Amino acid sequence: MKLKPLSDRLIVEPISVDEITKAGIILPDTVDKEKPEKGRVVAVGPGKMLDNGQLHPLAVKVGDIVVFKKYSPDEVKVDDTEYLVLSESDILAVVEA
Repeated sequence: MKLKPLSDRLIVEPISVDEITKAGIILPDTVDKEKPEKGRVVAVGPGKMLDNGQLHPLAVKVGDIVVFKKYSPDEVKVDDTEYLVLSESDILAVVEA
């Protein structure tokens, strides 16, 4: 199954990073932590429909690494893979290399 976002929504695959404490102990992703705030965009919607009827395209594209608001995304599971669905307005920044 494939997800196709509508309007100004994005499908994001969360990026989980193992944490290392100051003592060098690795805390794996399985430790109960907050929701991830960073992810890779895997699909984008066509854009937001403006009041004048024009379609405003999204500023992010597939493959971008984005930082988003912690509690904004909706979680969806497709074929044993977890994805996050969020609006473009919930994106705080695009991570550039």
